[in-house]
Amino acid sequence: MAIREVREMGDDVLEKQCKPVTKMTLRTKILIEDMLDTMYEKMGVGLAAPQVGILKQIVVIDVGEGPIVLINPEIIETSGEQTGEEGCLSVPGKWGGIVTRPNHVKVRALDENMEEFEIEGEELLARAFCHEIDHLGGHLYVEKVEGELHDSPAYNEEDMEYEVEE
Repeated sequence: MAIREVREMGDDVLEKQCKPVTKMTLRTKILIEDMLDTMYEKMGVGLAAPQVGILKQIVVIDVGEGPIVLINPEIIETSGEQTGEEGCLSVPGKWGGIVTRPNHVKVRALDENMEEFEIEGEELLARAFCHEIDHLGGHLYVEKVEGELHDSPAYNEEDMEYEVEE
């Protein structure tokens, strides 16, 4: 499909509440495909619709087990605690923000057929659920960072890519 521009911190769209998706349209299906393509191209583990400028409650995630599409997701249960580093495609060039999140998360959402389902995740997947769903409420992870953000090593701001140091 298409790679969309990822909005960056400071863009007003990232601070707005997203609207629920009420029906699946061709336009929404294309958005989901574009979001997946964009997430993979940018080497992210998740992407929320506002990050590509669309104020709809849609999230895509892939922590290495295949793509997950969440429409109108809500966290319905959490347990445990984990503290670790996070980064975000909307905060390029920064990394190392320490954030505490639940270690286990259960989410209720709609799939691409607008069928309700529940999904559970632990560790990285739980963190991704929380991080991406926060975007739908207009929140970035930097609001939760304990301490300071650090510049990513080997980050080339000009072409927005991470380079491998030799």
